[in-house]
Amino acid sequence: MTLRDWRAGELRFLLLTLVMAVAALSSVSFFVDRMRVGLTRDAHQMLGADLVIHADQPLGESWREEAQRRGLSLADTVSFPSMALAGEGEQATSKLVALKAVSAGYPLRGSMKLADAADESGAPASGIPGAGTAWVDASLLSALNLKLGSTIQLGESTFTITKIILIEPDRGASFMNFAPRVMINLADLAATGLIQPSSRVQYRLLLAGETNAVTEFWQWAQAALAQGARGVRIESLETGRPEMHSTLERGERFLALVGLLSAMLAAVAIGMASRRFMLRHLDACAMLRCLGMTQNRVTALYLIEFLLVGLAGSGIGALLGFGAHFVLMDGLGKLVFAEMPPPTILPAFQAFAAGLLLLIGFALPPVLQLRNVPHNRVIRREREAPQPLALATYGGGLATFVLLLQWQAGDSKIGLLAAAGFTGGMAAFVLTGWLALKAVQVLRRTINRPNWNFALTSLQRRPGATVVQIVALAVGSTFSRNRRRRSKVICSRKASPVCSYIR
Repeated sequence: MTLRDWRAGELRFLLLTLVMAVAALSSVSFFVDRMRVGLTRDAHQMLGADLVIHADQPLGESWREEAQRRGLSLADTVSFPSMALAGEGEQATSKLVALKAVSAGYPLRGSMKLADAADESGAPASGIPGAGTAWVDASLLSALNLKLGSTIQLGESTFTITKIILIEPDRGASFMNFAPRVMINLADLAATGLIQPSSRVQYRLLLAGETNAVTEFWQWAQAALAQGARGVRIESLETGRPEMHSTLERGERFLALVGLLSAMLAAVAIGMASRRFMLRHLDACAMLRCLGMTQNRVTALYLIEFLLVGLAGSGIGALLGFGAHFVLMDGLGKLVFAEMPPPTILPAFQAFAAGLLLLIGFALPPVLQLRNVPHNRVIRREREAPQPLALATYGGGLATFVLLLQWQAGDSKIGLLAAAGFTGGMAAFVLTGWLALKAVQVLRRTINRPNWNFALTSLQRRPGATVVQIVALAVGSTFSRNRRRRSKVICSRKASPVCSYIR
């Protein structure tokens, strides 16, 4: 029967609809997944690491030993305000600076950007300042009337300025960091003699590694703090850079809404295709019932057929979505400036499962109606009202759609709000479409042109299908009009380079 339905074209529309639905879901899922991973990756660059340990005294060796035992990469920074002196004698000038001494490997996430002149675009740094050299902000050069190659005195040591700092990923927004930055090698710090017992020094241990290892170390550090470790603070993306976390959260929610819209339109398409399939198989079911097939066997027959279509359509759709997401990435090339991470296989499995879920939720009600086709339909074109069980499956389809929204959103609150918003919006569109059809009925009486009358009569002949098409077009156009406005809201605050992903 499946082969016959395929040759007759009965399954092609359903299969095509499912393929397009899964392709839409998977393409958006691949895009959202890569964007989310990229946002999280570059958000950690604002810390310079995955985890940062702050202390007002040098950390004990136990912290380093524990981090190394878990395979984490380490780097140290020491920051404090100091005075930088330039010139000699009466020509000497000084300036309050934010001195930062860094160890090898800094930064563990992201990279610094340096330039040889203030008006250059610069290039990523390779390594850290060499012995006896310093990297400085361009504002320090203008304040002290210096240039590259000039020397400044920090405490008892003299340093040669070799580079201008353009981007420092973990600079932060503390009061001390508003002063011009001077960065030196950590090995040169002791010779300056600047650290005294009363110095306001901030020691930071930067950690980076696998997610599980970082999480385990964070738990160990929390336990150490609970045991009485004082003057130590743990900084992560959520606690150390709240503006970064909020920007990342807004970006993820926006991208999740893109997937939600795809899921909604896919559900409508599957439901319409399944209903069309059911209407075209009423006579065949009546004939099977006359030949002795039971209701359970009819149900099993069509469920197996739908399952075969679902497996084939979901697989093909996932593959097409994987290829389509590259087209989507290319189309958004002017909005995405950072290098995107490679795609993973997880969105394909999610789209495959979503396709089967859509098929079960929105194809099951029509299939259950087929089991109730009466025998006498072969001679009398009558169809009984849907049975209570079949009506209940429509509620199951709606529940399936809500669960799919929750899954796509990754947040129960967003999923429920989106479901309520979509339901209210579609109800308003249905009412508007129904009123428009009524208005067209009045308009048809005043038009004498046959071609217009034929077109208007065709619209009113199937009001349900016409209203569904109006709703689908209205929802799609609403989203396309609000997409750019919403993307601007996400980065209304100039919080971080994460906004370079979304304008």
